[in-house]
Amino acid sequence: MLVLTRKKGESIIIDNKIEIIIIEVNGDQVKMGINAPKEIPILRKEIYQAVKDENKAALQLGSSDINKLAEIIKKD
Repeated sequence: MLVLTRKKGESIIIDNKIEIIIIEVNGDQVKMGINAPKEIPILRKEIYQAVKDENKAALQLGSSDINKLAEIIKKD
């Protein structure tokens, strides 16, 4: 892990594509701005983890679940 010290108004550049700017420091909170190409998703870690967990759970569907889904689709 790279650890950097930045002050308000300073920034870092990642891979010549992403700029992270320190907007405000207030106690133990830091407000950051992120400039990145639109095709690069930017998520808070807790949201990323929730999506990852949901995707993993979706992969755990059993064959009986898939058969039930197939029956529902056939009815339409």
